[in-house]
Amino acid sequence: MEYIENKTFDEINVGDSASLARTLTRDDINLFAVMSGDINPAHVDEEYAKSDMFHKIIAHGMWGGSLISTLLGTKLPGPGTIYLGQTLRFKRPVTLGDTITVTITVTARDEKKHRITFDCQCVNQYGEVVISGSAEVIAPTEKVRRPRVVLPEVHIHEHGTKLQQLITLAKGLEPIHMAVVHPVDRNSLMGAIKASEANLIIPTFIGPESRIHAIAESEDIDLSPYTLISTEHSHESAAKAIDMARAGEVESLMRGSLRIGELMHEVLAKDTGLRTGRRLSHVFARDIPTYPKLLFITDTVINIDPDLEDKRDIVQNAIDLAVVLGIENPKVAILSAVETVTPKIRSTIEAAALCKMAECRQITGGLVGGPLAFDTAVSEEVAKSKNIVSPVAGKADILVVPDLESGNMLIKQLESLAEAQSAGIVLGGRVPIVLTRPEDSSLSRIASCAIALLLVRHKRGAKP
Repeated sequence: MEYIENKTFDEINVGDSASLARTLTRDDINLFAVMSGDINPAHVDEEYAKSDMFHKIIAHGMWGGSLISTLLGTKLPGPGTIYLGQTLRFKRPVTLGDTITVTITVTARDEKKHRITFDCQCVNQYGEVVISGSAEVIAPTEKVRRPRVVLPEVHIHEHGTKLQQLITLAKGLEPIHMAVVHPVDRNSLMGAIKASEANLIIPTFIGPESRIHAIAESEDIDLSPYTLISTEHSHESAAKAIDMARAGEVESLMRGSLRIGELMHEVLAKDTGLRTGRRLSHVFARDIPTYPKLLFITDTVINIDPDLEDKRDIVQNAIDLAVVLGIENPKVAILSAVETVTPKIRSTIEAAALCKMAECRQITGGLVGGPLAFDTAVSEEVAKSKNIVSPVAGKADILVVPDLESGNMLIKQLESLAEAQSAGIVLGGRVPIVLTRPEDSSLSRIASCAIALLLVRHKRGAKP
């Protein structure tokens, strides 16, 4: 056990000193802003702050007062110290990545009042003084030795950061032509327009002209830069979009406010749809605050009760997507209720078969492991406690659910209880399909369009 021990007044002499070093991180800035309520753009808005970013953070005590206080309260004198005051001067800005070394040195002792005065210096990695000043404390007169308290880990999550990374990945690529099918509600229309403004898509709106114009007028949107193809109803909108995709006039589709089944009926039509030799499946890219990376979940939308052959395509589609998005050799967890192959649980047998198919290179490009329960797929600690030995356990990039019912419950639990955000795409057809939901945010819709763009350009040989 580690202990923290003080130095009493009688043990401290003029010239004694203590130091610590700390590197300024983004989490430091965000945690300070959360705790203090300080949302000064100079601290938390990188666009606003630019080259002077975060230079005032010291003046608020995060690095000046707090780090000096840490030394005084934990090292010299240590526990029992009463902090009386400080006088500090801030000489240079501190920016992200700077390493600050804080040193306090005893300059005076007051025998009668047990007071000690310290010289305080904070120096950056270049040896430049960023803070100087003094502090005065009442030193303890009794010895204190206590077990060192282990502080809880604090994780600061900026919602949507991982989805933003997808958008950044697509920057610089030529936008794709996308048919937006029946956008007769505000979210469908505005999501596509924002994706267009982000230079990800060139939208063609397909639907009743009067209804689309009415939404645009209510939002003060000028539709003149966009192509609009008027249809009578949603069925005609879907059929027209499929025709355009088959003719090569658009490179991707986005669902508007028609039912998923209505659009997919046209997509899956045997002679006139967008089928290929691969089973179509849907993949969610989920940004979950408590998970360190994007988590892909498939299939929770299209395939209701897929068999083993279907699941092979579902797994391969997800691996191919992850690879396009820059994940080398993604780890695929085939989910079930338990981690052992059990004849009475079909999903465990299919999981074992899928692992064997990957071993025989019927599935390529990723590491496939299973059966795995959800917790052992995403938590190394849980996997270790259950003695699960697998390169996938606790590190999954992709979760393959047993069926649509269990998968749909999983994604809604993650949204409701873990504040997960997502982008989604349908794979395996002639073109990628952005299958938006009414509740999807603009960020979700834009990130989904970024995925479609990356897929199309990857197929044509362009690299992000």
